[in-house]
Amino acid sequence: MNDLYDEGLIARYGESAPRYTSYPPATEFHGQFGVTEVARALAERPDAPWSVYVHIPFCESVCYYCACHKTVTKHHERAQPYVQRLARELALWSAHLGAGARLEQLHWGGGTPTFLSHDEMRTLMCALAERFAFADDAHGEYSVEVDPRHASDETLKVLRAIGFNRLSIGVQDFDPEVQRAIHREQSFALVNHVVGEARALGFRSLSVDLIYGLPRQTRGSFARTITRVLSFEPERISLFHYAHLPERFKSQRRIAAEDLPASAVKLDILKDAIDRLLAAGYVYIGLDHFAKSADELAIARRDGTLARNFQGYSTRGALDVLGVGASAVSRIGGVYSQNAWDLREYEALLDRETLPVRRGFELSTDDLLRREVINSLLCHMECDVRAFEARHRLRFATYFASELARLEPMRRDGLVEVGDRIVVTDQGQMLVRAVCAVFDRYLVARDRRRFSRVI
Repeated sequence: MNDLYDEGLIARYGESAPRYTSYPPATEFHGQFGVTEVARALAERPDAPWSVYVHIPFCESVCYYCACHKTVTKHHERAQPYVQRLARELALWSAHLGAGARLEQLHWGGGTPTFLSHDEMRTLMCALAERFAFADDAHGEYSVEVDPRHASDETLKVLRAIGFNRLSIGVQDFDPEVQRAIHREQSFALVNHVVGEARALGFRSLSVDLIYGLPRQTRGSFARTITRVLSFEPERISLFHYAHLPERFKSQRRIAAEDLPASAVKLDILKDAIDRLLAAGYVYIGLDHFAKSADELAIARRDGTLARNFQGYSTRGALDVLGVGASAVSRIGGVYSQNAWDLREYEALLDRETLPVRRGFELSTDDLLRREVINSLLCHMECDVRAFEARHRLRFATYFASELARLEPMRRDGLVEVGDRIVVTDQGQMLVRAVCAVFDRYLVARDRRRFSRVI
């Protein structure tokens, strides 16, 4: 991947673009969509296995870099009524899904899921088990995001006992200066202890999140962070680019722009990190994801079964996704739906015994075709043009004539090869979002400043 670090190419193609955890992106969801459309989509998916995402919005303190939907509070008593609403929402979904719907993948995210008390964690998992038939521990993928500052040994024991077998830890950076600048102070010793306890309890997979481009970050400081993270031997590592959008996210206004590393420094930090991860035996999955060669993600990347969902890359991304909780997004066949963001509105809808769907999107035939191309490029770094034509009975060069014309500069610059297959080259892989954006028919009319830069 050493050919990636061409500043001219990055300047030319590294502009802002969606991350394509969905196509169309959530910016296209609209309010002329509700429970009726969701119920119709569910009726067309009988007996489908499910991936369930549960959103826990609460955090005790704000991390200045964060762009997630969250409610910052130290009042833990707010969690119990929220968990009760989650159980009510699950009951409403169950009326459409039927009893004993199969569940193969579960993720609790946030916010901070470990904001919940141990009894609330048990209550929530019981509510899920009442509505779904879980795959056994060996075959199900059950993950939870953990804040090391709120993950005691007992909390980890409870999470493992109620069924979680994967742990996701937000590290971001271990440098004390950077941690103070982003308002997230957690020592290496603390995180190392959490990791050790998780391993001892039998969590079979550890995922670590890192962010490059944070305030006061330097090439040397982030190299030390990488060394410490590698000592955990996590199965998966995410290396995200910090998108500084203070006009959109209030907490980011507390970050001084002059403290952010210059573009050239960020590129050096990224290059060093990727080189270290590859040298340590990690496989580049795509975008910002890395995994050990024996991990299911790396295997899926090799055998062509890798998929994409709202949490990023997944070995089970082809599953329909049920999003539960405030702001959570569902994908049901060719339909997306999103719950109300505002906590009071979310709770009020459930108190009226209605699903809290606030907006959504029903994909057209054209949307479905473009989603297939974009997902193929993101997951496999290629699109088999001839196979696509055979499946959909169309001529690719005619249907996507304007898109192929826009790909031509990328082909000349060595980012893609175009023929019977569109192949993203090694040089183009870190810019694959820019390649995908060529097939995004909504992007022309969209303000790109709403999205993070590709690099």
